[in-house]
Amino acid sequence: MTVARLFGTDGIRGIAGREPITPETGLRLGRALARFLDRRNLNKEVVVGQDTRASGDMLAHAVASGVASGGGNALMAGVIPTPGVAFLARDRKAGAGVVISASHNPHEYNGFKLFSGQGFKLSEPEESEMEDLILSPESEMSAELPGSILNLPDTQDRYVAFLKQQVSPLNLHGMSVVLDCANGAAHKAAPTLFASLGARTEVLFADPDGRNINAGCGSQHTEALARKVVKGRAELGLAFDGDADRLTAVDEKGNTLTGDQVLVICARMLKEKQALSGNLVVSTVMSNVGLKSALGEAGIAWEATGVGDRLVVEAMRARGASLGGEESGHIVFLDHHTTGDGLLSALMVVKALKHFGRPLSVLADFMRVFPQVLLNVPVREKPEISKVRGISEAVEAAEKALGDRGRVLVRYSGTEPLCRIMVEGENAEEIKGHAADIAHAVKEAIGNP
Repeated sequence: MTVARLFGTDGIRGIAGREPITPETGLRLGRALARFLDRRNLNKEVVVGQDTRASGDMLAHAVASGVASGGGNALMAGVIPTPGVAFLARDRKAGAGVVISASHNPHEYNGFKLFSGQGFKLSEPEESEMEDLILSPESEMSAELPGSILNLPDTQDRYVAFLKQQVSPLNLHGMSVVLDCANGAAHKAAPTLFASLGARTEVLFADPDGRNINAGCGSQHTEALARKVVKGRAELGLAFDGDADRLTAVDEKGNTLTGDQVLVICARMLKEKQALSGNLVVSTVMSNVGLKSALGEAGIAWEATGVGDRLVVEAMRARGASLGGEESGHIVFLDHHTTGDGLLSALMVVKALKHFGRPLSVLADFMRVFPQVLLNVPVREKPEISKVRGISEAVEAAEKALGDRGRVLVRYSGTEPLCRIMVEGENAEEIKGHAADIAHAVKEAIGNP
């Protein structure tokens, strides 16, 4: 296996059938995970779940075979949201959980996400250890006594019951909600959840065929959802990504809220309920500059981390915070769950509607969103940005022009060969120009020909 580094910002990800997203990697990963658990004298049961991609069965069974070959027991959860696997691993007191998913990416992508038995994503040192184990020749060696591959029963029902318990009592009778399930892992759980709470639900994109996951739908494509909300005069729309750990909300007027706006709404609700631990919200450096201002106006502290929900959770645990998340829609309610959960976030949004007694469009105004431009430039390599001539000068020029009226963030994707360029400021045309200048510099210096 000729892979320099397996783990990115959210597990191992790439195009299915190409290294490292192959059955061979899945087999080695399963064996490595059994050894990882054995080293720690942990339960060698591993919960394995997946989203709806056509390659999911192939990779899930490869991981399960690796776990059993390494002497562990693989517990197959089937198609279920990523946070559902985190819950099942903790509820079952398993040693770990593995999710076969590429989140919001197109169907041809897939990946491996790993959780500890406590339901948290592995730390960076733990990922490094797992990587060494996967790449070690010993990952090709089976245990003397193989384990078993078993099907976990009632996984959807148990997960839905867990979610309802987190927001009990919550009665949605009379509320009209449109759900966009992204043809992904939430296509059964989300409609079941909201219907069981009494909501009038209209369900979109809940007919997966293995290739239509995230295709013009889901948390990154809310146009159809917005039209349906307005046409049906629903109170809100809720869109999930392929593995349902993200949420994007649409208000009754068809406007799409950012993850930062959802954070502010939930933070203010929790603060009024005296349930915002540490009076603190944690998010990443990708959050809009309006987030800090909105939280400050509400008397709530804010802390920023690097990109990735794992880093958010680590900072939350260190600071005793109960709420954090990413602008992309990963929201973490640490008093209720160990990881970002799109369905739980959706329930918290409707709780906020009930709490404030105002439409979502009014709650969205809790935060002013500064204009932002995001550009992705394909790259052939990922050198340190500050040391690349042309790029560093373009970034410096933009920062100087914006001053304290905006900001620039240029970083590489942790899961794809992309350079991500973000520019924020008060004037939309000005920031478009700065972003274009930086993108041009990236293309000239390290662009993928």
